[in-house]
Amino acid sequence: MSDSASASETIGDRGELHENGFECVGNDEILEATNDAHGGVIVEMKKPMEPQVFLTLLRASLLQWKKQRKEGVWIKLPIELVNLAETAVKEGFWFHHAEPSYVMLVYWIPQTGSTIPPNASHRVSVGAIVLNDKKEVLVVQEKRGIFHGLGVWKIPTGVVDAGEDLFAAAIREVKEETGVGVLPMLLYFSNAWMAFEEYAAQPFTQKHEPFKYINEFCLAKLQKNYYAGFSARPLSSFFKDHLGFLYLNSHDLDNHFL
Repeated sequence: MSDSASASETIGDRGELHENGFECVGNDEILEATNDAHGGVIVEMKKPMEPQVFLTLLRASLLQWKKQRKEGVWIKLPIELVNLAETAVKEGFWFHHAEPSYVMLVYWIPQTGSTIPPNASHRVSVGAIVLNDKKEVLVVQEKRGIFHGLGVWKIPTGVVDAGEDLFAAAIREVKEETGVGVLPMLLYFSNAWMAFEEYAAQPFTQKHEPFKYINEFCLAKLQKNYYAGFSARPLSSFFKDHLGFLYLNSHDLDNHFL
C-alpha cells in the first residue's frame, strides 16, 4: 500500500463505533475509517454486507467526509468482499492496485485535480559483483531463461522483492544462484570463479553497454583502487520505525573528515 494509505487516527473516535464495520456520526451511519497522513481517509472492509447496505453507508460517508474537507478516499476490499467493488465503482471509485488477497479502490472528493499517486510502475533489478583475492569474479550460467544455451557467464542478477533493501537483495541473489554463504544451491545455475580478464573478454560483455561499464569500474577497483563505489550506510528515520539505508561513497566521505 502507498504512503497515502498509512493509517494514523481512527475517525470512529469521534462517533459511536459498531462492530459491523460502520459508525454513527450524529444520526448518520457511515463506514468506519482512519485518517491518513495526507488529508484523506482509509476504509478497510472486513465483514460481509449486502451491496445495497454498502451503497447507503458509502454515500453517507462521502457526504460526511466532504463536510470534513477530506480529499482522497481509499477502500481496501479483501478478496472475499470483491462483490462490493462494482458498487464502489458506480459511485466514482477507480482501481488503484491489487494484491493476491485484496483490491484497493480510490476516490477523490475535491473538485480539483487528484493528487493520489499512481501505483508502483516498475520493478528494480540488482546484480552482484563478487571478487576474491585472486582477482577472480563469481559468475553463473543459466540453466533456463534468456541466457540458457548461449554459453554466457554472467554475474548473479535478480529482482528486488517488495520491501527488500538493495544490498540485501544482492546478497540473497548470490546465495540463491551460487550457494556462496549457504550450503544448498539452486539447480537453475552453474557457478564458477573466473579470472576477471576472461570474464571481461566475453563477446557478450563487450557487446552490451551495461556489462562494459561493469568491466570498467571493476578494472578501476582492481588495478588502481580508485573506484570506491557506494556503500549502504544504516540510518534511522523520523518516518519509519525500522532502519533505512543511504547509499553513498562512504570511503571518500570518511577520508575527507579524517
